[in-house]
Amino acid sequence: MQTIFEDFNLLAAFWMTLKLTFWSAIFSLIIGTVVAIMRLSPVGILQRAGAAYVTLLRNTPLTLIMIFASLALFGQLGLVLAGRDAPGGFINTNNFRLAVLALSVYHAAFVCEAIRSGVNTIPVGQAEAARSIGLTFGQSLREVILPQAFRGAITPLGNTLIALTKNTTIAAAIGVAETALVMKNVAEFDPGLLWTAFGLIAVGFVLITVPMGLATSFFAHKLAVKR
Repeated sequence: MQTIFEDFNLLAAFWMTLKLTFWSAIFSLIIGTVVAIMRLSPVGILQRAGAAYVTLLRNTPLTLIMIFASLALFGQLGLVLAGRDAPGGFINTNNFRLAVLALSVYHAAFVCEAIRSGVNTIPVGQAEAARSIGLTFGQSLREVILPQAFRGAITPLGNTLIALTKNTTIAAAIGVAETALVMKNVAEFDPGLLWTAFGLIAVGFVLITVPMGLATSFFAHKLAVKR
């Protein structure tokens, strides 16, 4: 077991998983909120653009998006997200940021639908009342709709966060040194430790995701909008 932690840097791999989860969760929430606003907008072209984004991203495999970020955005278009003197090395840092980008744009589609599900829990009369007192569309969103929508969407947002955490393993496809890459290296260089590595990684993900589920249930109950 000591070999797995020392030779294959298992703890560092889990730390990478947590960093991928943290940054991707933030950016996917931001992007997903923007797309949700587009879908709720009274402007037809924005509604269609938001719907197209959700349809395209939700129905595209994450592995394909991850590889596209590396081979197309970086390899073909020259998109660089790290400086040549980045502390962790240019390639490692750039691959990490490309993985965050891929995870963020993919899960933003699910965040958008989670927020829309929260909007659907709001009585129509509240939006009508906001318009009747002279609030603009933006003011209605900011003051009335989105605060309640986020509270009503806690459960689907929590489920999306758990899915995002598990999907960070796809980042191994572009060489990000997280847990799936550790499993690959163990299988290739020391297959005798494969079952041990599998067990440790499975337990590690349980320890990460179960508290997320418990927190989701707690806050969904605590912050539920009383009707």
